[in-house]
Amino acid sequence: QLQLVESGGALVQPGESLRLSCAASGSSLDHYAIGWFRQAPGKEYEGVSCISSSGAATSYADSVKGRFTISRDNAKNTVYLQSNSLKPEDTGVYYCAALLDPCNIEALRNTARTITEFGSWGQGTQVTVSS
Repeated sequence: QLQLVESGGALVQPGESLRLSCAASGSSLDHYAIGWFRQAPGKEYEGVSCISSSGAATSYADSVKGRFTISRDNAKNTVYLQSNSLKPEDTGVYYCAALLDPCNIEALRNTARTITEFGSWGQGTQVTVSS
């Protein structure tokens, strides 16, 4: 059974960068599209980005487009989220989850809803952007 663990979150100042990692165990990532999600304090889960199982397709929320880059290294069974030019509004707990291809914003939205209603989120990794 596929298990995902997030890491890489930290307290950073506005404008700085972080690279978040989503490491898989129990199964190969090859067959899964992977999405990154976040939950800001007091807000709902938000789909941030996703990458298709092949890595050929990616999608980003408008709020992070041009600043965040998702990538995957199937040999390491890991998906990354490079987060540049971080803003205070990027603060939140970041989670990764598997989803079905195709990877797009609607798939992220549906996956977030499904996990919230019927599943459970992992431990996540805390990102705090503050001066």
